[in-house]
Amino acid sequence: MAASACASSAIAAVAFSSPSSSTKTSFFGSRNFRVGGRSATRSTSRSAAVCAAADPERSIWFPGSTPPAWLDGSLPGDFGFDPLGLGSDPDSLKWNQQAEIVHCRWAMLGAAGIFIPEFLTKIGILNTPSWYSAGEQEYFTDTTTLFIIELFFIGWAEGRRWADIIKPGSVNTDPIFPNNKLTGTDVGYPGGLWFDPLGWGSGSPEKVKEIRTKEIKNGRLAMLAVMGAWFQHIYTGTGPIDNLFAHLADPGHATIFASFTPK
Repeated sequence: MAASACASSAIAAVAFSSPSSSTKTSFFGSRNFRVGGRSATRSTSRSAAVCAAADPERSIWFPGSTPPAWLDGSLPGDFGFDPLGLGSDPDSLKWNQQAEIVHCRWAMLGAAGIFIPEFLTKIGILNTPSWYSAGEQEYFTDTTTLFIIELFFIGWAEGRRWADIIKPGSVNTDPIFPNNKLTGTDVGYPGGLWFDPLGWGSGSPEKVKEIRTKEIKNGRLAMLAVMGAWFQHIYTGTGPIDNLFAHLADPGHATIFASFTPK
């Protein structure tokens, strides 16, 4: 699952901000959205992008390069990188932004699920199977039933996320605990007790954008890390923690180059 998330994110990760124009109508439910750091008029309570003024002195992915006009720095993680122009269409830009957020979060969960159990097993605290072969293990039921259960729960969660994209704020009330309401104001950032228990998503626009930029950066690193762990297992037959311990024990021979050396 994590590997497929990383593969999908190759497309999603190239567009990160919205054009600095006035109110536009989006395919996200045919309603107005916040664009270029200005709030468009609409009847719902949640906007599609973080509200933060574009920084003319922001960091660019390649020093001296000129970012495309549709990447004005108003969204978190926008470093002017879109060589294929996948964000030139405003609707595609909004969609890619939401897609990257989700891929980043799945990748961070996937990276934690790979590295932490493998490390704890390596030092003797846990005894878990390798993440790469976890699907081959026997569980309380067969793999088909597990797939159907996973499909149901993830489909339910994704359905509610899609409903929030179509009609922002429509799923703010917890269906099980009605008193628990989401507090976020932007699509993709629901807030509330379940998604922002420490309240980091509130405060000044500068603070909020900084936190969200950190999330995007960590998510992009996680996507690369999961993809790296996947290729690492293909070429070495072991996981990243085993490879790390082997390298620390014999740094002169247990290297990346040894994996490509004919035996």
